[in-house]
Amino acid sequence: MHGYVDNKADLTKRLRRAEGQVRGIQRMVEDDVYCIDILTQVSAATKALETVALQLLEDHLSHCVAEATREGGPVADEKLREASAAIARLVRS
Repeated sequence: MHGYVDNKADLTKRLRRAEGQVRGIQRMVEDDVYCIDILTQVSAATKALETVALQLLEDHLSHCVAEATREGGPVADEKLREASAAIARLVRS
C-alpha cells in the first residue's frame, strides 16, 4: 500500500485542478493573451503542482520511510536515499 492512499481523493482533485489550469494556459497562448497574464497562470499551475508534490512527500516520509526505518537495514537506507533524492529534485525545480 502506498503512503498517499488516505489522501488519494484530495490529490486527484488537486491534479485535476492543475490539469484544468494547464489547459487554460494553452488556450491563453492560442488566443494570443498578454504574456504577463499567461505567466501569472503558469505560476499558479506550478504552485498547484508543488502542493501535490509536498503532500506526496509528506505521505511518503510518514508512511514508507517511517515503516522502513522501523524495519532497519538496507531497506531503510534505500528509502532514506530515495527521500533525500526526491527532496533535492523538488528544491532544484
